[in-house]
Amino acid sequence: MRNEYIPQLSAIREVIKHTELEYTFRMEFDGAVKPGQFFEVSIPKFGEAPISVSGIGDGTVDLTIRRVGKVTNEIFENYVGDSFFMRGPYGNGFDIENYRGKELVVVAGGTGLSPVRGVVDYFAKHPEEAADVTLIAGFKSPRDVLFKDDFDFWEKHIRVIKTVDTAPEGYTGPVGMVTKYIPDLKFENIENAAFICVGPPVMMKFTVMEILKLGAAEQDIWISSERKMCCGLGKCGHCKIGSKYVCLDGPVFNYTDGKDLID
Repeated sequence: MRNEYIPQLSAIREVIKHTELEYTFRMEFDGAVKPGQFFEVSIPKFGEAPISVSGIGDGTVDLTIRRVGKVTNEIFENYVGDSFFMRGPYGNGFDIENYRGKELVVVAGGTGLSPVRGVVDYFAKHPEEAADVTLIAGFKSPRDVLFKDDFDFWEKHIRVIKTVDTAPEGYTGPVGMVTKYIPDLKFENIENAAFICVGPPVMMKFTVMEILKLGAAEQDIWISSERKMCCGLGKCGHCKIGSKYVCLDGPVFNYTDGKDLID
């Protein structure tokens, strides 16, 4: 019987730099995984950290990591040819079946784009499987934009609004919060629309408020709740909010359940 607490050593296949603090590590992994799930990544003597899946390949998974603490600092010292430990995937991810045939709108703020990147990429590669796809992605500034090469591809196949909070002189792209662009969205049938919203809690709160103003139903909205998930198995209780364990019941929630996740 497999012990779920024992991590497996995984080799780094590729490292992709996005910003000074955010890199994607393409790791060896064979197994079933969904966008929005997460792995517990560890280095002996330094600790363990939950990292969302930002891409799924043939024998690989992408983990986009922000350098913000003891474990992630050490991970950044490991590059192609090195390895670190992973266990998972854990949690509830985004199910592509929920969005097939829908007018899909994905709203992501900053690193919140990582968990939904797999969904966006899937429909950009299979646009015929959705009635329509729109991505609204917001970043602090142009230098904070993640997945620049992906945006070049996505913009050729789906509708993309890439906006920044503040822009330097000469910047010609959209500027403003993601919520600014939601009221202008048009739908053939709002009852056939589906929405994904991922980002900082305050961003998700006001984004969902704007989506509901469009006439969307709560059950057609999905969110992802970021939380410090330690065991990943619902045993330690660190991620428990009310009756929900984010590591088990989430991190992806339908809004009908996720709206009650209040600390």
